[in-house]
Amino acid sequence: MTAQLLNEISVPGKRGCNLPECDVPERPLQDLIPEDYLRDEPPGLPEVSEPELVRHFTGLSSTNHHVDKNLYPLGSCTMKYNPKVNDALASRSGFADLHPEQPVETAQGALQLYYELEQLLCRITGMDAFTLQPAAGSHGELTGVLIMRNYHRKKGERRKYVIIPDSAHGTNPASVAMGGYEALEVQSSDRGLVDVDDLRSVISDEVAGMMLTNPNTLGLFEEEIVEIIEVLHSVDALMYMDGANMNALLGITRPAAMGFDITHLNLHKTFSTPHGGGGPGSGPIGVTERLEPFLPRPTVEYDQNEDRYFFQWDRPDSIGKIHGFYGNFGMMVRAYAYIRMLGPDGLRALSENAIINANYLREQLRDEFEHPFTQHCMHEFVMSGRPQKNRGASTKDIAKRLLDYGFHAPTVYFPLIVKEALMVEPTESETRATLDRFAEVLKQIDREIDENPELVLEAPHTTPIHRVDEAKANRELNPGWNHGE
Repeated sequence: MTAQLLNEISVPGKRGCNLPECDVPERPLQDLIPEDYLRDEPPGLPEVSEPELVRHFTGLSSTNHHVDKNLYPLGSCTMKYNPKVNDALASRSGFADLHPEQPVETAQGALQLYYELEQLLCRITGMDAFTLQPAAGSHGELTGVLIMRNYHRKKGERRKYVIIPDSAHGTNPASVAMGGYEALEVQSSDRGLVDVDDLRSVISDEVAGMMLTNPNTLGLFEEEIVEIIEVLHSVDALMYMDGANMNALLGITRPAAMGFDITHLNLHKTFSTPHGGGGPGSGPIGVTERLEPFLPRPTVEYDQNEDRYFFQWDRPDSIGKIHGFYGNFGMMVRAYAYIRMLGPDGLRALSENAIINANYLREQLRDEFEHPFTQHCMHEFVMSGRPQKNRGASTKDIAKRLLDYGFHAPTVYFPLIVKEALMVEPTESETRATLDRFAEVLKQIDREIDENPELVLEAPHTTPIHRVDEAKANRELNPGWNHGE
């Protein structure tokens, strides 16, 4: 039975709390709020009891799938367990009750955390300077492209292209376009890596840079990365590393060691801060020394003589401010706590475990699914459901059937260069027992395609909402609770 909405169980006059009588002189709202902003009628909020309210949201939390409930193997998203101590630290009043516009003299602890986190990210990546302003990975991408633009304009050049691989995430070409460039695509080799010969064929002094995820979106390390970067640097183009997959590299290698000029990190992926449902996120950008002047303003700096932290606004070559305030602060607290808690050895163990888990699960599924690339993967892998599609069930059908077994589906149909793609990232925080259960469920679904195909083709069966007409839902989108009444 579908759960009722709060509006549907609302009864006029029902209350969930009792407020004490006012013990100070009351003032009409018109004295406190301008007349133009006052409602003509009450807002029509649901009127329910406290138990009804608690049960409603508890029911929603158990109905929705989340990483605290079971495996959430979204490739490229790193939906791993988030230590609750990080949430507790971010909720401390000294952090949570700060106002972003209060004087910096009263927020020295927060600025110290900003400053030290940037230094930690520099050590992890090898970059010389960081900004924590970008609010998401895509926002970090745009910031990196704008830094490219300012770098070339400072030299008096107006270049035209930014190169991206054909396996790139969709935000890469979008960031390129928003930054005023045209995306120039290079092909992947039959091993899922950048085709260096194709790259050489498109390089010119009109290229401003290249955006490259490493490990790439297929979960494979770009083995010729040094040569790729040499090709770009030969025309003084900049190399930008999309750090969405940094979960595979911590303590093992660093973007600066490979030769990258710019890198972004997703704190809400690699450094275990909650994400999903649209945010919040955090996509800091790190740069080498020659690009430091172009970072967004203000930067957080430390005055050793006065023993104080402050915002530095005097940055004439900066791309400007890119966020209303200095990043999403709660995410910074969580990431700082995570990094300090694990330390260098713990961060390396994190990535090593993520790589082991991905390769273990990949081997478990070798016989049932097509694996277009034969080399070892990093922290995630891409397989294809083409054999299942040929037997009557698509990747989408498999993904929906997984929901009946209590697992979230992997990322599907991405990267686009793999037909019927299933992109799986088990992360380092899952146990071998969980991975075994997940693999066995996928094998069971593979058997169902032959033995009882309706179970797969009509899935999901156990979720509150069963299979919907997705094309109709897109054409006739109505997110309202009353379905247009």
